[in-house]
Amino acid sequence: MRLGLQLGYWGRGPDPRHLELAREAERLGYDSVWTAEAWGSDAFTALAWIGAHTSRIKLGTGIAQMAARTPTATAMHALTLDHLSGGRLLLGLGLSGPQVVEGWYGRPFPKSPLTATREYVDVIRQVLRREGPVVSEGSFHPLPYPGPDGTGLGKPLKPITHPLRAHLPVLLGAEGPRNIAQTARIADGWLPLYWSPRRTDVYQASLAHAPDGFLIAPMARALVCDDVAEGLLPVKAMLGFYIGGMGHAAKNFHADLMARMGFEEEARQVQRLFLEGRKEEAVLAVPDAFADEISLVGPRARIAERLESWRAGPVTDLLVTAPDPHTLRVLAELNS
Repeated sequence: MRLGLQLGYWGRGPDPRHLELAREAERLGYDSVWTAEAWGSDAFTALAWIGAHTSRIKLGTGIAQMAARTPTATAMHALTLDHLSGGRLLLGLGLSGPQVVEGWYGRPFPKSPLTATREYVDVIRQVLRREGPVVSEGSFHPLPYPGPDGTGLGKPLKPITHPLRAHLPVLLGAEGPRNIAQTARIADGWLPLYWSPRRTDVYQASLAHAPDGFLIAPMARALVCDDVAEGLLPVKAMLGFYIGGMGHAAKNFHADLMARMGFEEEARQVQRLFLEGRKEEAVLAVPDAFADEISLVGPRARIAERLESWRAGPVTDLLVTAPDPHTLRVLAELNS
């Protein structure tokens, strides 16, 4: 199992620790470093900055939102950064949810998310292969544009720049069973939001036909500390926000995922409290047991014991959100 560093997206401003954490991860032999985006900082710019200050570590978008860019624009970002970094890019993509897609990007959330994802990935693959002009007859990402409000002058184009790698890895963030199953068919890897090494059966059917070499790269908060309950508070805060705030009462993919993992009653309680404006109560209502299952928190010996269960399963890359160099070093030592 390889280790990666997940830096996420910025909060109020850029985190001055991120670049040094990325450099330290590279020195410690971490395989990859990842950035994300929500509705603030973007994934590609921060990753390019990190790539300019490192030399070996792979650079992953985890995740870049599909609604933010057309598939050809995303492919342009990918082939550019792959060239500049010497072939280090891992392209992680995700749909996000209706609240972000419609509220931030001003686009309709696709009525058929699986089809929209499939079309998006197909266009990117065409650009990277550069075998001919890029065309798509799909309903979500048609090329050339066929709409009645267009000029009718569009023509299929082939990228001017020759991509460095025709088979640049594409990974997808997916949460629903059908979406995960499609990811195993059309992508090179999967970026789970929550992963419990105790509940791999939740995903077993969806991953039944994953090909050899398929990447499974979940994110996990990691912290070496003496007080487990205190160390879990940032995990619970993240869960409270995603389960309660990153979605609508009637449509929240994160709450649905927690429910499928055996915590349905707790997930609905967290969601209800958050939507009522009782955010602190929502965080406290997140079960310690669930937060603990999807993270690596506590003294070194406890983390060492729990890390073995991650290594024993199908995870190929563990993307750790670690706030300090000491935790990065401990994990590197335990995983060696």
